[in-house]
Amino acid sequence: MRFIDPDGAENPVFVLVQRYDAGEGNWHVHRRAQLIQPGEGVLTVRTDAGVWVVPPQRAVWILPGERHQVSAAKAFLLRSLYVDASAAPIPSRSGVIFVDRLLDALMAEAATFGHSFPSHGMEQRLLQVILDRLGRLDVVPSWLPMPTDGRLLRLIGLLDQDPAEARTLDTLAGLCGMTGRTAARLFLKQTGLTFSHWRQQFRLLKAIHLLSMGKSVTYIALEVGYRDVSSFITVFKEAFGETPARYFQSQQKRQERMPRGREPKQAASRAASA
Repeated sequence: MRFIDPDGAENPVFVLVQRYDAGEGNWHVHRRAQLIQPGEGVLTVRTDAGVWVVPPQRAVWILPGERHQVSAAKAFLLRSLYVDASAAPIPSRSGVIFVDRLLDALMAEAATFGHSFPSHGMEQRLLQVILDRLGRLDVVPSWLPMPTDGRLLRLIGLLDQDPAEARTLDTLAGLCGMTGRTAARLFLKQTGLTFSHWRQQFRLLKAIHLLSMGKSVTYIALEVGYRDVSSFITVFKEAFGETPARYFQSQQKRQERMPRGREPKQAASRAASA
């Protein structure tokens, strides 16, 4: 398949679709804003500011010039809406939005147009409907802000190795060359969250990733550090509005009901250019 460079396309707004193999893509930037939507699979999208976990029926905005990386544990289908800042209002910062049935169907159809089409035809009118629709959709709490201090990053590395890590901040901070008080102050200053809030969000996003891999709710609760399943379910529901089991059941049911649209014949590839 011939590679399409989205930065070289002439149209200011268009949608591209591609299937990718599992793995980590390269860090890269685009000159346009990019709305990344997984048609299938769950994505982890990283920027220098933080990490987003993006399951089906969600999409994440990446700002023009913002360095980012896309990865997934399984092969996935990716739709990307590219928007010139001069063509339409774009968000002031990156974030995850809820993708309803209408937007999903519109994105699937727009992906069949490719990047080259008449500027005053039905393709452009449909893309305008997409842009109008985006402003009505809810923002989803799927972001994990990342600190920049090297000692905090080492501390996060310990949590990443074992999300159920239960040692206190004082103990973890001591292992990383600082006091618990310093770590607490830096977490709040650099992420806007207390350490306990940050760790809870970290565990919830890990839980979504494990759910996407088909792990049981009991397994996930223990894996991310909850002593009992009911406590995990309560926290998850407060954050995402549904229990863990219902969360992914509802994603799957929505996908089954969703018209797929026609997709260009494209071969699988790495996630390097997502």
